[in-house]
Amino acid sequence: MVQFCFNWDHLSVIAGMHFTGVCFRLHEGSVKQEQVVEFLKAIKAHYRRPLLILWDGSRPHRSRLVGDYADSTEGHIQIQFLPPYAPELNPVEFLWAWLKRHALANFCPDTLAEFCPDTLAELQHTARAKLKSGQRRSAIIASCWAQAELF
Repeated sequence: MVQFCFNWDHLSVIAGMHFTGVCFRLHEGSVKQEQVVEFLKAIKAHYRRPLLILWDGSRPHRSRLVGDYADSTEGHIQIQFLPPYAPELNPVEFLWAWLKRHALANFCPDTLAEFCPDTLAELQHTARAKLKSGQRRSAIIASCWAQAELF
């Protein structure tokens, strides 16, 4: 018998996917507009070339703070939104599906239910490791793009 205490709140991930890889950050709780701006700053510094960001219409993506930051980049970052209710067009959604259904499918932290320590840190560590593994597997990235059928 396996006993386990699922006591974590939740873990969120923000990611940017290009044709050959993915960049991501994990956050405890939900992703806020300030974290979206920090992520955009990081990928802008990393890639140092004009970026086209395709996003769903979630609230942090549509925030004034994010829009003002994108405008301040003088065209370095262009933002376009996917149609509403169209997750099948977003290649990152297929990455989340791979992470949840394959990479973390049988994840159970090594803790006993009677102690119930903070398991969010262990989930975060494992999710980061699995996503880093996915970054190095070009077949996973390519299949996410193929399933999205954007290009």
